[in-house]
Amino acid sequence: MNFGRGPSVVLNVGGTRYSFSREVLKDFPLRRVSRLHGCLSEQDVLEVCDDYDRERNEYFFDRHSEAFGFIMLYVRHGHLRFVPHMCELSFYNEMIYWGLEGSHLDYCCQRRLDDRMSETCTYYAAEEPPGEPAGGSLEGKGRRPAAAEGGKWLERMRRTFEEPTSSVAAQVLATVSILFVIVSMVVLCASTLPEWRAPENRSVEEQSRYTAESVREPSGIIEAICIGWFTAECIVRFIVSKNKCEFVRRPLNIIDLLAITPYYISVLMTVFTGENSQLQRAGVTLRVLRMMRIFWVIKLARHFIGLQTLGLTLKRCYREMVMLLVFICVAMAIFSALSQLLENGLDLGTKNKDYASIPAACWWVIISMTTVGYGDMCPITVPGRILGGICVVSGIVLLALPITFIYHSFVQCYHELKFRSARYSRSLSAEFLN
Repeated sequence: MNFGRGPSVVLNVGGTRYSFSREVLKDFPLRRVSRLHGCLSEQDVLEVCDDYDRERNEYFFDRHSEAFGFIMLYVRHGHLRFVPHMCELSFYNEMIYWGLEGSHLDYCCQRRLDDRMSETCTYYAAEEPPGEPAGGSLEGKGRRPAAAEGGKWLERMRRTFEEPTSSVAAQVLATVSILFVIVSMVVLCASTLPEWRAPENRSVEEQSRYTAESVREPSGIIEAICIGWFTAECIVRFIVSKNKCEFVRRPLNIIDLLAITPYYISVLMTVFTGENSQLQRAGVTLRVLRMMRIFWVIKLARHFIGLQTLGLTLKRCYREMVMLLVFICVAMAIFSALSQLLENGLDLGTKNKDYASIPAACWWVIISMTTVGYGDMCPITVPGRILGGICVVSGIVLLALPITFIYHSFVQCYHELKFRSARYSRSLSAEFLN
């Protein structure tokens, strides 16, 4: 430990004392406790805890001792549950203070917390060190002035590109990015209109080529400008990111790459294969690559809480989504086999050719269970119609079962993102006042 003496340290939480060796604190599972290892002065220590006894090397925390005892059980055994007879939100507040999240709770307690937060529309944000912005930088603490200034600049750039409500510059950048996305989508949609190609009587394949003439056209110029903006934005965000490997693995960044790279691949294919090659005449590959620009729409998720909430909900509810798919697949296997048997497999006087095989019947099952009912195929025998009614009712029930869990997770994700947006809005208001 950089501050304090002695081979061990003592944590005093609400009157209950816990003793640890100095080396244990470095990689302690609780973020607030592990921060003690990097403290350089007594002032830094008092930013983490409520009081400090230098002689006994004891740190005082004015927190709920029983809640911390349950948190220590998680540190030792890996299971975190609510304290009996304690409000779920109060215990969750203690978790946030010590550096834990709702995902650390056992599954049953997570559901209790989701229900409780949905009822009260409450969300607690993780406490951050004074002067430290979201993201955990060490700026503003007066350590290593040159490094601190560099880290402060990088953190400011990172927040400008990652958090649209963190500053005026971030809002302007987000607005410009949204405008580029909208313009690129309008151009993409307009390029598929027959009137767009009619004056030059060009086919879709010809429209797919990145020739010298097409680049000079207004649509080609607009597309090149949009691609240039998105490329520059992606490069800057990669440069200022803390963890480059984590940056590449993030879903939104993968979507950015999927939206940008087809343009450069198409240009390179035109350069290396020539404008009159068989590949260019076929145009299929280039059309697919150009149509991948539709992924630019998902870039709006960076700027709208609704799309972020949808993505975060799908991420957290993957178990429920898998369970829903399993329900559908099991029901599809059962009903498709029975419908094929009743409509075509048995000699009941009439054979329905639409149900000639089980795979063909699967299409009827899926549109019936989801109550879409295109009407392109339907049972004609009495047993088949009875089975169809059972299939529709079963589909409604099976699809409705996981919806409650997904709904509660959606509400929690929405409140979390809304709270974070409000926090940055408050910092933005302070920037205006200053």
